[in-house]
Amino acid sequence: MKQILIGLLFISLYQPVFAMEHGGMIMDETGMIMNANPDQLPRDCPQISENKDITIHAGQQYAEKFTGKMFAFDTQEWNVKPCAKINITFINDDQIRHQLMIHGLPGYLYPDGMFHLELNGTGQLQASLILPSQKKTYLVHCELPQHMEKGMKAQLKVEGGDGDLPSIPGISEPIKADLYNTNWNQLSYAILAFSILIGAAIVLMSVIYSEQLTRLLAKLGAKLKRNSPSDLH
Repeated sequence: MKQILIGLLFISLYQPVFAMEHGGMIMDETGMIMNANPDQLPRDCPQISENKDITIHAGQQYAEKFTGKMFAFDTQEWNVKPCAKINITFINDDQIRHQLMIHGLPGYLYPDGMFHLELNGTGQLQASLILPSQKKTYLVHCELPQHMEKGMKAQLKVEGGDGDLPSIPGISEPIKADLYNTNWNQLSYAILAFSILIGAAIVLMSVIYSEQLTRLLAKLGAKLKRNSPSDLH
């Protein structure tokens, strides 16, 4: 009986995990695809104008070029034609969860006007969507708390878009910029001046007494050598 129970436990732990699909959402243990649309045309599109493959990386390393940012996509802007079909490969280079969300899409095709890819850690997903013909700039971002505010924000433009969105790293100015001001007062200046003087004094003393210190260390080394026990033969 014990062997049977162990066998059943082993099977339950190692059985393959299948993706679940429900209401436009495909989800498994690695991530999720929501509202993908590879074939249904928007009402204002007689046909697909272009098939465009886009690879988007997400990770902390892409934020290094932006001051004060922690997360970012590897690219902050994409341009496509009206009625374009976009085939997105979303790659998460971090070991933490990231999302790629596109907002403002027509609700009759994309529930809540949203296209959504999500990875729970390092990995990749692929999905497609078809954009309307409207000249528009769409928000692309990660909706996890503080990920967008810390830099994971971009824009997708159809036919050049209708302007830049605010706070796109490297492209547009934020509505409210992060400030890293120091509240300088007389005490702050006094501490700074004192620290500079101490540092300068240490450098000056090391220069003045460098020769004496060298001789002292040499004498100490010679003394230690004389006092060390002789090698046994």
